[in-house]
Amino acid sequence: MKPDMIIIREYCTQSQIEPDFIFQLEEEGLIELYMEENEPYIHHSQLKEIEQYARWYYDLSINVAGIDVIHNLLDRMEEMQAEIQSMKERLRLFER
Repeated sequence: MKPDMIIIREYCTQSQIEPDFIFQLEEEGLIELYMEENEPYIHHSQLKEIEQYARWYYDLSINVAGIDVIHNLLDRMEEMQAEIQSMKERLRLFER
């Protein structure tokens, strides 16, 4: 096991999250699981997203399909904000 990998079973126990929730996130394409010796792992870089998804799921009762929609909308918003920023910078060049 690599040091930046976390065993799902242990993470779920410590975080009080159902392993099925993690597997649903993976099925929906929201996270990526890694298998080593028949043990599923997650990369530590995914923890922030998983914790956010867990809050939406457990605290706000948003199902995994809804989490996927929110995730896609937030990604699209970030892309649009970057595009707007780029356009503003180009506009500044023309204003001079």
